[in-house]
Amino acid sequence: MIVCGDDVLAHRLAHELHDVYGERITLLVPARSDAPQTPSGRPGRAASLFGRVTAAVTRTAPADDQRVVAEGRSIRLVETVDVDDAVLIDAGVERASALALVHDDDETNIRAALAARRLNPRLRLVIRLYNRKLGQHLETLLDQAATVAEPGLDPKELDAATTVLSDADTAAPALAATAVAGTSKVVQAGGLLLHAVERTPPARGEVADPGLCTLALLSATTNDPAGVEGSEGSGAQGPLLLPDDGAVAAAPGRGTVALEAITYAGPTLSTKRFGASALPVGSLFSRRLRWSLAGVTAAVGAIALATWLTTGDHPLHAAYLTLLDIFAIGDPAVDATTGRQVLQILAGFVGLLLMPVLIAGILEALGTFRTATSLRRPPRGLSGHVVLLGLGKVGTRVLARLRRLDIPVVCVESDPEARGIALARRLRVPTVIGDVTEEGVLEAARIHRAHALLALTSIDITNLEAALSARSVKPDLRVALRLYDDDFATAVYRTLRAAHPEALTRSRSVSHLAAPAFAGAMMGRQILGAIPVERRVLLFAAVEAGGNPLLEGRTVAEAFRPGAWRIIARATGSAPLGRHAAGLVWQLEPDRVLGAGDRVLVATTRRGLAELLGRHPRPPRQERPDSTRHRTS
Repeated sequence: MIVCGDDVLAHRLAHELHDVYGERITLLVPARSDAPQTPSGRPGRAASLFGRVTAAVTRTAPADDQRVVAEGRSIRLVETVDVDDAVLIDAGVERASALALVHDDDETNIRAALAARRLNPRLRLVIRLYNRKLGQHLETLLDQAATVAEPGLDPKELDAATTVLSDADTAAPALAATAVAGTSKVVQAGGLLLHAVERTPPARGEVADPGLCTLALLSATTNDPAGVEGSEGSGAQGPLLLPDDGAVAAAPGRGTVALEAITYAGPTLSTKRFGASALPVGSLFSRRLRWSLAGVTAAVGAIALATWLTTGDHPLHAAYLTLLDIFAIGDPAVDATTGRQVLQILAGFVGLLLMPVLIAGILEALGTFRTATSLRRPPRGLSGHVVLLGLGKVGTRVLARLRRLDIPVVCVESDPEARGIALARRLRVPTVIGDVTEEGVLEAARIHRAHALLALTSIDITNLEAALSARSVKPDLRVALRLYDDDFATAVYRTLRAAHPEALTRSRSVSHLAAPAFAGAMMGRQILGAIPVERRVLLFAAVEAGGNPLLEGRTVAEAFRPGAWRIIARATGSAPLGRHAAGLVWQLEPDRVLGAGDRVLVATTRRGLAELLGRHPRPPRQERPDSTRHRTS
């Protein structure tokens, strides 16, 4: 397999394929434009860079493992200025089974994908692309190119030929869920939002609700501020993935992770205040102006009623005379009764009050229409919202997710030309333009009334400073940080959790959340999503039971392998089993036999998925199965 990229996602992906699936990897990394290309057999800047990243990721690996990586026995390093036909051929693209293009630049990935498809029509392509609409067209184009190049290509094999993913899209549901429910354990399947809920240990004599199924037993150090949270140091106290009923019953003092299908039920946005498709009266005029207009209208009605009672005229005629007096176009009531004269004077006074109200209404309406396409300021009475810092690639995707759930959001962005500003303007999301590290910016976002803070800028120090400032204003605020460096994330996470034990603190790394999905896609399109369990990962995959000796002919209960995989749903009908497919049966009978035409949704570890797909991952090296060597940051 070939991995081609220029940032940490490429290195994490190479490590994932090498360590978990036991694949032979060729890693293409960019060289300096002023340096000659390093031959693939010589260690150069690429080897040095990969060695540093790998050392950070595999700190607990034995020395001989680090030597294997350094010598490139299973990972071949190629440093190149550009990814062209010659470089791809030298990397072995004609013999490779899969190619991942994870450059941060979409154009570079597209150009390399077109060249790779021409060189190897059967190559499975996994492309990192931010533009989702373009990605859909690119998938179709590359699959059609494979069909034209080899007319006899099996459609089932073609179905896994091209997959376009976005690291921002992959991480957005988890980041949004962190702000909403305090966890990133969310995946979409069959049109439903699946939510992995952490349940506290049940009291004596109680039985925890398993939900759809029990995914994991949490480590015994989960609530310990100094705990290792499922790392290699946890030992027997670490998390147990996909346990059977006996293992759950034998661990009464440990929390569990249960899978549920949920929808958001928290506070929602008011469509009259936040971005309705039409502009109602409440959006055109302020509350004070509406009350003023109502008072003037009531005064006019009272004067009209008094005129009718005083003069004895018809009610409509009395109202007509009142309006003439208000607009100062009626005849003076010189020869009328005293009551009529007093009412005319009062009507004139009301008319004087009405004019500024009408002028203010016109000005407010014009101002509303003028600012309909501009950024909105946070309303004064806003509360229970999510403060989102950073509207880059990741922040934009998270904003879209939160708004689809109708969750109130206030954005903070220092660059008025940032990628997500246009989306915030179109959705009429309140946005504060300013540096979050400056005094008063978070206060303008109403942080003291917020429900959660999502710090998603690309600068670790900025995210940390924003979190500390927000906690000083509201100590119990739910905070989720996007941090790049693992050591820094670990120190920040433990310190904030120890300093604020009653508040929820999470730190997330986009590359870490995205790497398992990219690695799974290189094995095929089976991967629907990933859910982290402390420092481990559970994958959700769509698998055909037919032809799979581990599934076909077995009952649902027999197909369950504790610690490896578990069937959680079965597809009905002929629609493809995917993120938005309908017709999933969640309540499965344990004695139902899986046949050749069954398609199932499984929760599986990464090693379990490799076994289900017929691959043989490298045996674990003195560690629990499926353990990861890096922190879920």
